[in-house]
Amino acid sequence: MQSTLATPDTVRNGVNVTALYATIDAVKADPALADFRFRAENRWLDGGHNRSTIQGFVACGEEDNTRTAPFVLDADEPPVLLGEDRGANPVEYVLHALAACLTTTVAYHAAARGIGIESIRSSLEGDLDLRGFLGISGEVRKGYSGIRVRMRVATRATPEQLQELATFSPVYDIVSNSVPVRLDFEVC
Repeated sequence: MQSTLATPDTVRNGVNVTALYATIDAVKADPALADFRFRAENRWLDGGHNRSTIQGFVACGEEDNTRTAPFVLDADEPPVLLGEDRGANPVEYVLHALAACLTTTVAYHAAARGIGIESIRSSLEGDLDLRGFLGISGEVRKGYSGIRVRMRVATRATPEQLQELATFSPVYDIVSNSVPVRLDFEVC
């Protein structure tokens, strides 16, 4: 990104480009500022119903305390999967996270490059074979075997430019590449 595109108090696509470039410059000067740690707490309620709360996180080397109340996200399963539909199911949250991150990433990176965006809409589909989750087949993946994302963007940018901007999405990276996950259980 080249900061020559920004002028004082430039706002593009709802993004304060001046502040974005200031953040980029600060991270270039002190790479430790780029380290963030996000957290979520979850509690099982019953059946497939559970609730996550998200509030604090570590940013720029210190605890962020700007959120005065947590975000609360309920997850459940639809009746066909023995739930009571009290929230989106976890694999639907993955689609939401991917859509939200791709949208934010395209808007931010387009703003930084001087590309105006009038609107972004997306639709996502993921294919999942329950035989993996149910333990019926060890040859079938437990998660999505594929995800299709269709983004419709009102802009003067080319599809190739938008595709390149989307590759900066952290969730796209998480979903597209294997991420080490460590599970620790404590029996109480």
